[in-house]
Amino acid sequence: MPDAQQPAQPDELVHYAVADQVATITLDSPHNRNALSARLVAELGDRLERAEADPAAKVVLLRAEGSVFCSGADLSEASAAGSEDAPRGIVRLQRLVVGSTKPVVLRLQGAVRAGGIGLVAAADVVVAVEDATFALTEVKLGLAPAVISLTVLPRLTSRAAAYTFLTGETFTGAEAERMGLVTRAVPADALDAEVERVCASLATGAVQGLRESKALLAEDLLERIDRLGDDVAARSARLFGSEEAREAMTAFLSRKK
Repeated sequence: MPDAQQPAQPDELVHYAVADQVATITLDSPHNRNALSARLVAELGDRLERAEADPAAKVVLLRAEGSVFCSGADLSEASAAGSEDAPRGIVRLQRLVVGSTKPVVLRLQGAVRAGGIGLVAAADVVVAVEDATFALTEVKLGLAPAVISLTVLPRLTSRAAAYTFLTGETFTGAEAERMGLVTRAVPADALDAEVERVCASLATGAVQGLRESKALLAEDLLERIDRLGDDVAARSARLFGSEEAREAMTAFLSRKK
């Protein structure tokens, strides 16, 4: 959904364009597989705020370039950090998505890991390819999905949450649909058509109807984010700063080189 009047800037990690009443926000950080670096988080927050204020947009579409939607936290930054700034940034992103007065659709074309699953859970409608892969890998690194539990836990069944949080095992888009994390899983060749159909359907809603319906849907999630956000950010910072997690992240990054 391009917009010739809003060309992508060559050095930006998150692009923004509006067409047909849909604001499209695209993650485009190939060097780290769209990981949640401080810069990407800041740009994504800016684009979400821009979409919220844009009178030309009734629907927000979140998508990504490449074969990976989001690889989770940028461990090259996280392994050297100990503050709450990074987890608070992820809390803010989830709140911006949940709290938007406009429906947020997420197009999931490929793999998503750890922190990226928080964005999936925060979105109102998620269309994924059937063979997209998910994994809450934090447990393998001495961490926990603390910050993203704000949105992920209310989406998953309790059994699915226990299994995925504790094993870190990979599951597919089709399985994610059964768990409640994904709205609809489709074959790869049907993804764009289904996303376009959903966005067009949402855009037929009246502005007030969309706003008030979204408020009803978001009320409990927003209360949960506001009540628990500070605590889970502090827990996440503590875990990322622990010796066990630092050693695990360093080893993981060494294997990638």
